[in-house]
Amino acid sequence: MSEPLASIPRHVAIIMDGNGRWAQQRGLPRSQGHEAGADSVRAVIRACRQAGVKYLTLYAFSVENWSRPRDEVSGLMSLLVRFLQREEAVLHEKKIRLRIIGRLEDLPPEAREGLARAMEATASYDEGQLILALSYGGRTEIATAARRIAEEVQAGNLQPAQVDEALLARYLYAPDVPDPDLLIRTSGEIRISNFLLWQTSYAEFYFTPVLWPDFREEQFNEALREYGRRRRRYGDVKEREAL
Repeated sequence: MSEPLASIPRHVAIIMDGNGRWAQQRGLPRSQGHEAGADSVRAVIRACRQAGVKYLTLYAFSVENWSRPRDEVSGLMSLLVRFLQREEAVLHEKKIRLRIIGRLEDLPPEAREGLARAMEATASYDEGQLILALSYGGRTEIATAARRIAEEVQAGNLQPAQVDEALLARYLYAPDVPDPDLLIRTSGEIRISNFLLWQTSYAEFYFTPVLWPDFREEQFNEALREYGRRRRRYGDVKEREAL
């Protein structure tokens, strides 16, 4: 019998790593690794709903990923469009809101238009949120927020003394989304790669050697069980129950 979940994170963020290595180990092109990884996305969305996780943020494409070979980037954008076409019905059925964080304007028109349409069509749903980080970088997000605040100060709408952590957070890509409770990274790499640098300051980290295409409901639930074993103190000396 599987171990019961002691507590459920409200928000889980995932760095989906290992598609290329998964394909290489099988003598397949990297594109097939990305295709297999899309199946893991579907599995994790199901697992979130079953466990009661309200917010799921997936690191789908970083600002650094634009430096990859053109064919691979083109294939990833095409996969994104196909994923939307196939999965939008599930978002409607389950009342899940789709959101994007990152530089949406960097994406090719077909992907950008499809995402904008899906976001608008699901904007009223409140059963859960699927947040895709696309052309995303944590440093870029913070720098963009700082620039917008500087513009407000220059325009006379803000005073420098008003700038604090709470104000800066309001200028991030999705200020209404709670910070992640749990950050998962697959493939054995132990770093966060410029992902949600501000938001993960108090997140629990979970690193697994499992490559992303092999990460399914069983592996996701094990990450939740590990989260439930931890105690989150937020700098306090007294032990607190995980939120």
